[in-house]
Amino acid sequence: MEGRRISANPRPRSGRRVSASKKRPRVDGFLNSVKKLQRREISSRRDRAFSISNAQERFRNMWLREEYDTHDPKGPYSPVLPFKRTKVIEIVAARDIVFALAHSGVCAAFSRETNERICFLNVSPDEVIRSLFYNKNNDSLITVSVYASDSFSSLKCRSTRIEYIRRGKPEEGFALFESESLKWPGFVEFDDVNGKVLTYSAQDSIYKVFDLKNYVMLYSISDENVQEIKISPGIMLLIFNRATSHVPLKILSIEDGTVLKDFNHLLHRNKKVDFIEQFNEKLLVKQENENLQILDVRNTELKEVNRTEFMTPSAFIFLYENQLFLTFRNRTVAVWNFRGELVTSFEDHLLWHPDCNTNNIYITSDQDLIISYCKADSSDHWTEGNAGSINISNILTGKCLAKINASDGRPKVEERKRRTGSSCMIRSTVAEALEDITALFYDEERNEIYTGNKNGLVHVWSN
Repeated sequence: MEGRRISANPRPRSGRRVSASKKRPRVDGFLNSVKKLQRREISSRRDRAFSISNAQERFRNMWLREEYDTHDPKGPYSPVLPFKRTKVIEIVAARDIVFALAHSGVCAAFSRETNERICFLNVSPDEVIRSLFYNKNNDSLITVSVYASDSFSSLKCRSTRIEYIRRGKPEEGFALFESESLKWPGFVEFDDVNGKVLTYSAQDSIYKVFDLKNYVMLYSISDENVQEIKISPGIMLLIFNRATSHVPLKILSIEDGTVLKDFNHLLHRNKKVDFIEQFNEKLLVKQENENLQILDVRNTELKEVNRTEFMTPSAFIFLYENQLFLTFRNRTVAVWNFRGELVTSFEDHLLWHPDCNTNNIYITSDQDLIISYCKADSSDHWTEGNAGSINISNILTGKCLAKINASDGRPKVEERKRRTGSSCMIRSTVAEALEDITALFYDEERNEIYTGNKNGLVHVWSN
């Protein structure tokens, strides 16, 4: 998912940007000049019934196939990384390699061909990796790290070609954005939608935009009054410090920083702003205990949604393919359109984690399916333990198409090697593998789901 923002806050894993942006065509311009997306909207597909049937078949009979361990008591040697097990917080797969990042800051790479650990990506004994990003533009993995020698206060980015990692040589990567001071509250954000990188240097209050293909700086924005920047296809929304009764806004071209629109949005006095979000020509504004406002910035047409119908969510995911957006609130997911209408409520899709941790949610590139770690159905006799289920649901209909749970009838797997001579073995039962899942990723090319848990184990589910 990836368009993500990583903050330089010493507190781990803060400031992540939520958006669905996998395999997205690059777009230019603004509003009516935004290029039409190449894929048909799922709502207009004539073969929708076949698509649903195909999805059900893809995920039918998925069960536990492999188990990888991110923990190694013998390494990597580091004076700052604990030797104890920590939970998996992020999983990324690329080119038959599975990358698993543990909360400790250790990141391990595993081969799906040999089912063995290739290497650790930590190339320095004082390096703590905070986040991962697969850059498909140049087939490389970007790691974002902090270092003990810097009191863990500054973000450092590194790009390593997948081929180097496959050879077990992560040290052959190179540093990115070395000229930038990314101390708290600085950040770096990778935007796969537009193929851009946004950095913020708090030291001099300068935002910079880089090309994700070659990391060349394109332009900078220097304004101490900019409070926040939101990115959507083709454009950036600059949110300035609010005045008493309005908030100044600017819409810029993502390609060259040209100002496309400069305007003020009226606010209720003395009311906190819950959020301001931009999606193409639609501006979403919500204040505390007020209605949701959906403003069309082309013609200033304003649509309001009653506050009792639309309550402030904990997170959004914008679906660029079909002009919809997901909201997450109190473990539930809902789908809305930009007329402020509820499109879908999901059946049997109660999220396990109360906070919307997008590392436990995957949206397919066609944006027709959502895969999540959920609470098990109350009728499931395994629910007395901590085992949840992996639910695959159709985004447009809300129907649960498939589910991986502890009572799927598959035999329990105990201490057996998956292939002769391999150090890889499955110690967990299906129920144990479904306990306390902390990260989830779906490899669409291999049709495999990878999950990580609190014990630092990664499990592979396939059919």
